[in-house]
Amino acid sequence: MDTETILTPLLDWLDLLGVAVFALSGALIAAKERQTFVTMAFFALVTGVGGGTIRDIMIDIPAFWVNDPWIAPICLGVALIAWFTPHRWWEGRLLEFADGAGLTAYAVIGTAKALAYGVTPVPAILMGIITGTAGGIIRDVIAGRPSILMRPELYVTAAALSASLTVAFEFVEPMPRWVGWIIAASAGYILRSLAITKGLELPAYSREKPRGDQPGKSSTSDMS
Repeated sequence: MDTETILTPLLDWLDLLGVAVFALSGALIAAKERQTFVTMAFFALVTGVGGGTIRDIMIDIPAFWVNDPWIAPICLGVALIAWFTPHRWWEGRLLEFADGAGLTAYAVIGTAKALAYGVTPVPAILMGIITGTAGGIIRDVIAGRPSILMRPELYVTAAALSASLTVAFEFVEPMPRWVGWIIAASAGYILRSLAITKGLELPAYSREKPRGDQPGKSSTSDMS
């Protein structure tokens, strides 16, 4: 696949959408912690470009935002919006749904870009997941907040669905790539939205021994 195939208006818009949404989530974390504007702008930039930067480092190409005239200004502009608006405007599930849109859009972008640079399908899926989730992880670590990765709620799974479908549609002929990208992003977003509204989650690890067990004695559950 030629690298130019990812430079389409659709992916460009998805890229800007993902950057703006994640930058906003980073800026709002700083606002909630009552930080300065400099800290807010830093959180917006790190969250907005973190996942894509890690992806590009792994592909061994220049970070996507360094030579882009729009990415950094968008992050700073979003920080300004967060700075001059009441925090209550962004409370509730609105930001969660917006974050879900950014998550799945970024997963598609990351996967498509990895494929364009010759990465094989499974690593490309993983790079799509990293692109969609790493910015939020960095944000939470710096802010000292519990990461959403530590909850069973479907988040990474939504990114994985979008990334996997992006790869799968590469082998569907004669479907245009942009159709596959829209379907992939939409499917992941629907799954993430159901997780938000219906509380969908993966089962947690539950292989603990019953409290009544004693060393040297096997329980029926251990034998199943």
